[in-house]
Amino acid sequence: MVGMSDSPERWMWAEAIEMLARADRLHRQMFQPRRATGRLPTWEPPADVLETEHEVLIVVALPGVDPDRMRVAIEGADLVVAGTSVLPVQLQDTVIHRLELPRGHFERRIQLPPGRYGQVERATAHGFLVVTLTKTGAPRG
Repeated sequence: MVGMSDSPERWMWAEAIEMLARADRLHRQMFQPRRATGRLPTWEPPADVLETEHEVLIVVALPGVDPDRMRVAIEGADLVVAGTSVLPVQLQDTVIHRLELPRGHFERRIQLPPGRYGQVERATAHGFLVVTLTKTGAPRG
């Protein structure tokens, strides 16, 4: 690490390089499968949480996951997205040279911003699950 006596440009540059390296490590781990133990999920999809004046939008990356194999529920202060990703039938008799897309049971718990939510809508597009929560009334909690 660069010493504090160095110029601000040098230590800021060193910090920026370290942040990029950390972001790269996180990016590589994003779809890293976890060791399956019992009913625990084998992978956890990445998610974004966005908020407007009237809605909270949760975008979850689920490439190749059949919408019928997903469960979306609000449990307490969390949105839970769970399901299973399977190899398409057309690919089950193939020789696999590389397999990087996660397969198996997944689950992601996403803490919701404080508030009360009414209507819950879900849609899938281009490998993403988009959950829209309409805000209602006063914040919860």
